[in-house]
Amino acid sequence: MPVKTTLKENISIALQSIGGNRLRTSLTALIIAIGIMALVGILTAIEGIKQYTNDAFSSLGANSFTIQNRGSGVNFGRGGHRKIYPAIRYDQAARFKELYKLPALVSINLNISGTATAKYGSEKTNPNINLSGGNENYIQTNGYKLAFGRNFSSSELEHGANVVIIGDEIRSKLFKKNDNPIDKSIYVGNNKFNIIGVFASKGSSAGFGGDRFCLIPIFKAKQIATTSNPSFEIGVMAGNSGVLDASIGEATSLFRNIRDLNIGNPDNFEITRSDSIQQQLAGQLSGMTYAGFGIGIITLIGAAIGLMNIMLVSVTERTREIGVRKAIGATPSIIRKQFLIEAIVICLIGGVAGIIFGMAMGNLIAVQISGTFIVPWLWLFSAICLCTLIGLVSGFYPAKKASKLDPVEALRYE
Repeated sequence: MPVKTTLKENISIALQSIGGNRLRTSLTALIIAIGIMALVGILTAIEGIKQYTNDAFSSLGANSFTIQNRGSGVNFGRGGHRKIYPAIRYDQAARFKELYKLPALVSINLNISGTATAKYGSEKTNPNINLSGGNENYIQTNGYKLAFGRNFSSSELEHGANVVIIGDEIRSKLFKKNDNPIDKSIYVGNNKFNIIGVFASKGSSAGFGGDRFCLIPIFKAKQIATTSNPSFEIGVMAGNSGVLDASIGEATSLFRNIRDLNIGNPDNFEITRSDSIQQQLAGQLSGMTYAGFGIGIITLIGAAIGLMNIMLVSVTERTREIGVRKAIGATPSIIRKQFLIEAIVICLIGGVAGIIFGMAMGNLIAVQISGTFIVPWLWLFSAICLCTLIGLVSGFYPAKKASKLDPVEALRYE
């Protein structure tokens, strides 16, 4: 009971001191708040990016791979170092699909644009629509599902018909809630298409094209491609993950023959497993997490030094008060606890403010990227513990100095 009473009294005295020096307390708490905001903000944003990438690739499963003329393009800061090989022509992709004999689904696709605009009547989207061409297997090999409507028919694929399957965000933007978009005509860029289906929403993975995505027949995509030598992409989904290595080996051998590569020549194409992309991203995001944590810690070290200096000033200003408290029976231990608790309370005030602003800043970035609000509970609790630790470390020397003051000399201090 006496311990609880002493703690309560020390907290009360600390709050009175804080209230009596609002400007100094505000500046000190602001220093802590900036450090915590940097730490929580950076880590919240990274957590949002991590969830975004996990959601984006989880739907692809662990039994698919992609054949491209370049790397995956998901490296952060090293995009310029990716090898780019000769383009994969449509006839090569079609021949691969025809000759690949293992039980698997093979899709062929071509990315046309990531900045297209979809328009229906007076309504139009922002210029952020992904327009791609694909065959009948594209929906399954890329983890999409149809909310309603249908897939391409063999005739539409063969003749390159002006038909399109649209993402859920495009449907909600161009059509009223109860309007059925099937058989309606829209413009995507300068081309007119008839809607035959709508993709189910992919939520936070929409940044990869799930909800802002238009799929047209592959042959139509080939016709409207703006580049003179477009490179097609081949997607393969094996029956199960257990045969994935064998499937990749067979695909490598077959595509080397299609590309007329001799035994001594290296591959001039990239085969990327869907799970390896996710693992690669996870590794890079872990590095970003450590970097963000380091930046936040450096900021907090500066904040801790500032807090210690301000607490030392506080001890000097309150020398007479310390003398009075010692004269009426306060022990060095009580004085020490008083200043330590005051430092911790100031840190927690700044920490709570920093957490609020850090979450706001981090989620502003995370929502822009993934459309998902993130609450990083681990980092929030860690920030509270860190604030308490900073208060203890920064307040220890000033508290020790205050507890060792001679009461007679302190009472005579002016």
